[in-house]
Amino acid sequence: MKHNLKIWAALLITIQFVVGQAQSTDYRIGPNQALSQIDDVNWANLQAGDRVYIHWRNQPYKEKWVINAQGTAQNPIEIIGVNGPQGQQPVIDGNGATTVSSVNFWNEKRGVIKIGGSNTPSDGLPQHIIIDNLEVRSGYVDYSFTNDQGGTESYSNNAASIYVEKAANLTIRNCTLTDSGNGLFIGANGGQTQHILIEKNHIHGNGVINRFYEHNNYSAAIDITFQYNRFGPLRQGAGGNNLKDRSAGLVVRYNWIESGNRQLDLVDAEDSSVLVNHPSYSTTHVYGNILIEPDGAGNSQMVHYGGDGDIIADYRKGTLYFYNNTLVSTRSGNTTWVRLSTNDETIEAFNNIYYGTASGNRLALMGGNGTFNYHHNWIKTDYRNSHDTINGSVNNQGFNLTGTAPGFLNENTQDYGLTTSAPVIDQGDTIPQSLLPDHDVTQSYLKHQNAQIRPNDGTLDIGAYEYIIDFIFANGFD
Repeated sequence: MKHNLKIWAALLITIQFVVGQAQSTDYRIGPNQALSQIDDVNWANLQAGDRVYIHWRNQPYKEKWVINAQGTAQNPIEIIGVNGPQGQQPVIDGNGATTVSSVNFWNEKRGVIKIGGSNTPSDGLPQHIIIDNLEVRSGYVDYSFTNDQGGTESYSNNAASIYVEKAANLTIRNCTLTDSGNGLFIGANGGQTQHILIEKNHIHGNGVINRFYEHNNYSAAIDITFQYNRFGPLRQGAGGNNLKDRSAGLVVRYNWIESGNRQLDLVDAEDSSVLVNHPSYSTTHVYGNILIEPDGAGNSQMVHYGGDGDIIADYRKGTLYFYNNTLVSTRSGNTTWVRLSTNDETIEAFNNIYYGTASGNRLALMGGNGTFNYHHNWIKTDYRNSHDTINGSVNNQGFNLTGTAPGFLNENTQDYGLTTSAPVIDQGDTIPQSLLPDHDVTQSYLKHQNAQIRPNDGTLDIGAYEYIIDFIFANGFD
């Protein structure tokens, strides 16, 4: 009898799984497809396993909407862009867009595509959502749209191409986010926003002219990873940062981050005690990135770690593990690697290249506060500990190299791979066991928005790239 019950239970599970699979729907939008407009999808009725394919067309889709649905790990909800004949991404354009008719949601002025927070569909926590291969643009304060009541409304300063009010298990992949206040905005929503993956995107041209509060990326979540992304310069005249984050459990690895007031601004979770009290809040991992500071790009500090809010007790007050990155400054004046907000912040810096086109005495390791521990780095000769008065400490732990050039393949074309005679070859330290296996250096950024396996000959090279005999970038990931 027990045996028969087990059989019937197994059959019931199988039937439920098959029925669940059968209920999922593929929607296809665009020229020569079953649907012609994004509005033709009932966005209030998405189910686990549904896939919405948006095909490229000559004209952008001037429609905006909210996604507030629940997929599963096995059957996520996917919104997928289908490229044109020359590889063109389908474009979702917020300038003059109309909100689709099947939804009703608040904060329409905050984004072109919004995730979470709606009346229709009924509000919940969006889960297991994938947005893939779309260009989403023009959620900018100078532009207007038609809202879900039929009225004309302007975007707010902090509008985003994709605005995430809340979500769990969200992936944004291979998208272009541009011409908005924030390219990507992710809110913590009391700690509900968790397990976020941002990969292979091109985020550039965002920010608001003459303002410092909007950025290419602005995020706060629990467990968020940025990998294989290309972050480019902000909008001309905008003063924001490139990747600004207030998360717990932040990982920034294998990205290209060029320009911005700062390349990385990693500060306090100013409005979320859940994040501040989370066990992962005080540990941040940044590795395998290329950070580029152009002349005249704003703040001379490339990285900021700690906080910028009024409640200093909520600052990160932890450790930034910063390793196997390549930092390049073309500033004619001073450059500072990192500013630590207080003496309660520490950076563990190893296996990095820190190079500037100006004389070495223009390069400084840190601002005045915090603890800067460093070893096995290559730094241009005559660098300074700080351009400021040091209230914290700088601790040279040995095995750091200096010189006039680290051995880039072609500095003029931003090819920061290594020549056969590069002095940084085999001069790196092993990754500490405490960072393994999750934060081993196993890959490298591949121009652009991709990754390659990092060769392992038993000894790490310093910097974001490992020397490869005869050819570079042998293996990539699709």
